[in-house]
Amino acid sequence: MNPVIPPISGPASAGERAAAPVPDGAALRLQWLGRRDYVPTWEAMRAFTAARTPQTPDALWGVEHPPVFTLGQAGRPEHVLAPHSIAVVHTDRGGQVTYHGPGQAVIYLLLDIRRRRWMVRETVQRIEEATIRALARWGIAGQRKAGAPGIYLAGGEKISALGLKVRGGCTYHGVAINVAMDLTPFGWINPCGYPGLRTVDMASLGVQAGVETVAAAFAEEFAAIWQALPAGPTIDG
Repeated sequence: MNPVIPPISGPASAGERAAAPVPDGAALRLQWLGRRDYVPTWEAMRAFTAARTPQTPDALWGVEHPPVFTLGQAGRPEHVLAPHSIAVVHTDRGGQVTYHGPGQAVIYLLLDIRRRRWMVRETVQRIEEATIRALARWGIAGQRKAGAPGIYLAGGEKISALGLKVRGGCTYHGVAINVAMDLTPFGWINPCGYPGLRTVDMASLGVQAGVETVAAAFAEEFAAIWQALPAGPTIDG
């Protein structure tokens, strides 16, 4: 039996919809969960991954979180400078501290990369590539930064954060794209562990887009890479 998404507390948006079945684990469809609290969503990802079998279809979950700071598995609490009234959750993804909040498209990637013979490094690169392609749809030129996962602008500003957990050859957690946020809370942390790192969103670049629309664009771009590169590490840099 394939695992299902456990119930997640908190209100769902009117746009919540179920993903179509994934034939032979090849195609990927975004399942938009709407606005959901962080901890129950994280618990659902862990449960989904723990219940996987070799036949379980891979999945993308799109979500928008209420305000929360999350620390990665090796995250250093001193990077949270002044949380104010926002909860700080120590989670099991990679990376340091980041902020999630309304106006941010978060896409969780529940993938069996061992079945597909993708390495972790190449998986991260492909997630970054899908983010770059999605942003390009709105004329935003995103780029990688050596040694710092995520997507940046030419001036060094960060527009997208990335953190994964790999367990038994399967991934969870994922990528966050800043669409139209109150960016103030990023100033209360050292984003991703970098003091003074400036964080931007699409709206501050003059782009008007919906959170679900941006999540869907990422999902389409990642699904195209997923289908075009069925096995093995083939992307460089």
